[in-house]
Amino acid sequence: MEYSLGEIARLINAELIGNADDLVNGVASLSTATNQQVSFFVNSKFQSHLKNTGAGAVILSYDDVDMCPVHSLVCKEPYVAYVKVANLLNPLPEYKPGIHPSAVVDGSSSIAESACIGANTYIGPDVEIKDNVFVGHGCIIDSGCLIDDNSRLMANVNLYHKVKIGKRVVIHSGVVIGSDGFGLVNDEGRWLKIPQLGTVQIGNDVEIGANTAVDRGALDDTRIEDGVKIDNLVQIGHNVIIGENTAIAGSAVIAGSVVIGKRCMIGGASAIAGHLKIVDDVIITGLSGVTNSINKPGKYSGSMTTTENMTWRKNMVRLRHLDELARKINALEDKNKA
Repeated sequence: MEYSLGEIARLINAELIGNADDLVNGVASLSTATNQQVSFFVNSKFQSHLKNTGAGAVILSYDDVDMCPVHSLVCKEPYVAYVKVANLLNPLPEYKPGIHPSAVVDGSSSIAESACIGANTYIGPDVEIKDNVFVGHGCIIDSGCLIDDNSRLMANVNLYHKVKIGKRVVIHSGVVIGSDGFGLVNDEGRWLKIPQLGTVQIGNDVEIGANTAVDRGALDDTRIEDGVKIDNLVQIGHNVIIGENTAIAGSAVIAGSVVIGKRCMIGGASAIAGHLKIVDDVIITGLSGVTNSINKPGKYSGSMTTTENMTWRKNMVRLRHLDELARKINALEDKNKA
């Protein structure tokens, strides 16, 4: 794709300092960009790269524009603007509508003419696939599923029965949505499986990373709401609800019946115990263990080395009083000095 700098400035709402007619066709780092590429500057430690860049234009803030030796696209949020330009100049690969001859499609299913169904894909009964959907090679779409407009399933995605996928959703390879939740009850030493009778509902503009698993609900549905972004290798248990525009980093584990609010950020390898509630606008840093509900927006951290459970419980009780004890010690020290 090729755009003039004037077009790009209008599309990202930036002020252009330079020639509006110059054309660019890609993005690159400050040190490698050519005069037909756009770069960006947000970190002061790269000042030397900025001063020596060969880019056709650099996206930067008003505070940094005087350092730029080439055309400038000046805006308040340079990194956000860069992402928009990168998407503009690197659109998703186009596909040819149609159903590959090796795909198996049940006759009761409805597939839009504009959809693309890849090789060796299976589509079960009563599936509905809407306009401009891409289903990659080797996917399994079980009975009663719905995939709404402009969504993309990469190779080897598995949707269990009755899963609902919204519009403009991207699901990467190896994802499993709608498998049974870990529902068991102990009957005199033997585990009995609890039927998982709900399904999974995925909202619009969601992205789910490779090899993530989303379990179906036991009674009510598991729900991932609009704009949620989920990294690779994330486990989402049954009946979990994830609010709009929340982001979850890789290898996080969310146990069953957790409710996560809107605009939260869950760090990588975090673990959230079951039946908890996390309000809107919470940040949980990586490797944190969440064992209690979070009722106030803010940033939360916490992980401890594994120890015997009763010792850990006692230590946690004492840890909660650590600040109070420190204040008392400081007060005693001040008194002794006096």
